[in-house]
Amino acid sequence: MTAPSDSATLEAGPELVITRIFDAPRSLVFKAWTQPEHLVRWLGPKDFSASAVRLDVRPGGTWSAVITSPEGKDYGMAGVYREIAPPERLVFTFAWDEDKAEQMLIALTFRDRDGKTEMTFRQTGFRSVESRDSHRGGWNECFDRLPAFLAQA
Repeated sequence: MTAPSDSATLEAGPELVITRIFDAPRSLVFKAWTQPEHLVRWLGPKDFSASAVRLDVRPGGTWSAVITSPEGKDYGMAGVYREIAPPERLVFTFAWDEDKAEQMLIALTFRDRDGKTEMTFRQTGFRSVESRDSHRGGWNECFDRLPAFLAQA
């Protein structure tokens, strides 16, 4: 289930790269990204909750989700899947649900490391370094939540 990736888009503008190792098989880490009942449990920075997670996991399929801050403010996001190669690679577009939102691209790779999973997250298409750095904090808080979910799954 793959579609051609747009490597030119991957290289444009500032990029964010985060690598994490999770104590779980890569098939489970991949499912955490591709099954709504899993994604809803860890998506969002610390103290945020996720809802309205809809995933049509196929090349050209769409995804959307809403994260809610502790103060009750909703932040919608959505995109289109570009490449799906379970359990090794996932590529999709990402944009906040707001006027003139940045259109970004996220590419994830999952590598087996002796029963653990090395996940490399790469996001590109930022308009500025400040935007990239804001996403760095949010994604790191999401990924801090992921191990607790994986331990229960």
